[in-house]
Amino acid sequence: MSLKVFLQVVEIQTKLASLFPFAIGVLFSIAYFNQFHAGYTLLFFIGMVVFDMATTAINNYMDFKKAKSQVYKYEENIIGSSGIAPVLVRNMIFGMIAFAAVIGIFLTAKTGWLCLVIGGVCCFIGIFYTFGPIPLSRMPLGEVFSGFTMGLGIFALTIYLNVQVNPPFYLMLDWSRGIFALTGNLWAVLAIIWASLPMVFTIANIMLANNLRDLDTDIENHRYTLVYYIGRKQGLILFQLLMMACYVVVLIGLPFGVYRWPILTVFLSLPVILNNLQLFKKELPHPKSFGYSIKNLMVFNGSYLLGLLLTIILEKI
Repeated sequence: MSLKVFLQVVEIQTKLASLFPFAIGVLFSIAYFNQFHAGYTLLFFIGMVVFDMATTAINNYMDFKKAKSQVYKYEENIIGSSGIAPVLVRNMIFGMIAFAAVIGIFLTAKTGWLCLVIGGVCCFIGIFYTFGPIPLSRMPLGEVFSGFTMGLGIFALTIYLNVQVNPPFYLMLDWSRGIFALTGNLWAVLAIIWASLPMVFTIANIMLANNLRDLDTDIENHRYTLVYYIGRKQGLILFQLLMMACYVVVLIGLPFGVYRWPILTVFLSLPVILNNLQLFKKELPHPKSFGYSIKNLMVFNGSYLLGLLLTIILEKI
C-alpha cells in the first residue's frame, strides 16, 4: 500500500474534526483553569490521531464489505478502486487500534481511571460507529454520536489530562475494598460541557452534510440515516440551526464566566458562515456541497481558537 493510498483510506483531510476539539481543549485548559501539561498533551495527541485514522479506515472497510452497489464498491470506495487487499486494511486497523490502546493505558496509569472510562467510551463509539451488524452511522443518531464523541469527548479528555491540580472531575477506585467515588466541581463540569457545544454542533453538521448529500446513495446501500427520516428540507433547516446555535452558545456563556470578552472575535466569522450556508443550500445535493460543512468547521472553530488565544494573551499583559 502506497502512502498516497493509505492517506486516502484514513481520509487524512477529515482529521480537522478531531484536531479542533483537542486544540480548543488545550487553550480552554489554560484560559479557564490556568493549567497545561505538555507531556500528557503530546502523547494524547498522537494516540488520538492514530485512533481517528483507524476509525475512518474501519468506515471505508465496512462500506466496502457491506456495499450493495457494485459501482460504489469498485469505483467510488478507495479500497475497491485502488485494488488493495481488504485483509491488509483490516490488519492495518488492528495495528493502529493496538498502538492507540498502549498510549491510553499509559495515560490511565499516570492520571487515573477516568482517563480509561472517558477514552474507552469514545473508542467504543468510534469503533462501532461503522462496525458491527448495525453500525451507529447507519442509524438516525449518527450525528449525535459523532458530535458528542468528538466534540465533547476529546475536548473533556484533553482538559482532564491538562488539569492535574484540583481537576474538574476525578474517579477514585479502591479495588481491595470495592469502593469507588466520582468527585468534581459542578460548575467547572457545566462550563466544559457548555464550551464543547460549538464543536459538537459543527462536527455533527459534517455528518449531517454528508447524509444530506448522499441520501440517494445511502438508501441504495440500505443506510437509513437521520435525513432519510426527516427529509432533505428539514435536514437543511437543522444544518443551519446547528451552525447558528454556535454563536448563541458564546453569547450565553460570556456573562456566566465560561468565556472572557475576547471570545467575541468568533463573530468576525459570521459573514463567512452565512455565505457558506447560502452556498450549501444552493449546491445541495451536488458533491461540492459537502465542502461547506468543512469550511464552516474551520472558520468558526478557527475563530474560537483565536478568541481563547487572545484571552490567554491579554490576561498575561
